[in-house]
Amino acid sequence: MLFVYGTLRPGFDGPMAHWLADRAEWVGAGWIGGRLYQVADYPGFVPGEAGRVRGDLLALPDAEGLLARLDAYEECRPDDPQPHEYRRERRVVETANGPVEAWVYLYALSVTGHRVIASGDYLAER
Repeated sequence: MLFVYGTLRPGFDGPMAHWLADRAEWVGAGWIGGRLYQVADYPGFVPGEAGRVRGDLLALPDAEGLLARLDAYEECRPDDPQPHEYRRERRVVETANGPVEAWVYLYALSVTGHRVIASGDYLAER
């Protein structure tokens, strides 16, 4: 499972969102504890802060291949230049049917100076 909260979400009109939608299966909506920040023309998720971030859960039929391509897109492979802007971790995501564990890309740099997306829903803010 993969939890997406920004430009990879179904409903976002971007090339990687379309690419992922063609290869993954939408499972349902989910929420994760933390806060969203507007980094540039994309958001960054920071866990552990007060708040709730809305996103979508996706099942990945070829998880290894798809995650490798997404790691390249997010520039968080071991051979990508440091510091990485994102890191991929497994986190608990809340759903209407209870909690599930999923991969999520966490924003790994400072959020100082970045605007908080107060609603926690990137698509609703656009």
